[in-house]
Amino acid sequence: MKPIPFFDHRLMHDDISHELKRAFANFLSGDMLILGDQVAAFEKEFSTYQSCAYAAGVNSGLDAMILALKALNIGHGDEVIVPANTYIASWNAIHLVGAVPVPAEPDADTMNITTENIRPKINTRTKAILPVHLYGLPCTMYEIMKLAAEHGLFVIEDNAQAVGASVDGKKTGSWGHINAASFYPTKNLGALGDGGIVTSDDALLMASVRSLRNYGSARRYISHEIGLNSRLDELQAAFLRIKLQKLDQWIAERKQIAAAYQDGLKDIAEITLPVVDQNHTYHLFVIRSKERDALADHLIKHQISTLVHYPIPPHLQEAYRFLNFTSGAFPVTESIARTCLSLPLYYGFSRVEEVVEGIRAFYK
Repeated sequence: MKPIPFFDHRLMHDDISHELKRAFANFLSGDMLILGDQVAAFEKEFSTYQSCAYAAGVNSGLDAMILALKALNIGHGDEVIVPANTYIASWNAIHLVGAVPVPAEPDADTMNITTENIRPKINTRTKAILPVHLYGLPCTMYEIMKLAAEHGLFVIEDNAQAVGASVDGKKTGSWGHINAASFYPTKNLGALGDGGIVTSDDALLMASVRSLRNYGSARRYISHEIGLNSRLDELQAAFLRIKLQKLDQWIAERKQIAAAYQDGLKDIAEITLPVVDQNHTYHLFVIRSKERDALADHLIKHQISTLVHYPIPPHLQEAYRFLNFTSGAFPVTESIARTCLSLPLYYGFSRVEEVVEGIRAFYK
């Protein structure tokens, strides 16, 4: 049997290779390499896609979150409520601006943060809520925004895994006061390198982001604040403009693949399937099994690659020992970490039946 990789970008890129090569040729013949016409055009097109007033391309999804937090003047002594169950970048951004990540448990079914678990974490030091649309499934943004308004809190969406998703017809990444997304190559909208973006309807916040991403300079060589060097690459912007036109088509295909997984695995009592939601964009298709490690070993023996997103929650990482969390502090999050397994899913993937049969063979 031919190996099944967890992710393969080649089919996607083969379909648009002529456009990508033309964009690269235009880049080579041009004279703007940093913050040029391609970045400006992509920012405009992405903000239109998101139905946001403004967008600013940056170096990565992590930088996007850092700049969003800095634009809100969140820093030392402030607390930001964040999911306990998330990729560590969400916590890192908060820590790197000097604030404190305050974890809240997710819902056991959606694996996303909820207002029920956010509310008890709010105190006088709380400045913001940072919901993460994990695996491509949107959080309950209407309820989160309402709760934030009640307490005068900012909301920063971590939209790294859910670009293209919607809640009640409104795109994720357009609900919060200011929001961050990633264009890491494996994302639904991925660059051919790294990249990220900040979105908002607030002109002043975005003016701050544009300054902060460029050494704190709104005008060349004049710095009114201490900023970063975090600019979306001009070439990556050109590639992303091409990919953005295909995004909805690619998401529709991901949903079809996910539906095939749901149908093929629905009668296996030993595994828990993702929540079925029409708004899910399936950046990842994550099942849960008490025999996760044995199942993964079985599949790799049959040349089917899987990944675990994520095996160690942030609160148990060595990097965050100083917060003094111990095993058992967040039981739902820890249970997800012990049992979750991501199955192959990407544009052009046509081997769902083989993966399903591999899983069924394990449970037989």
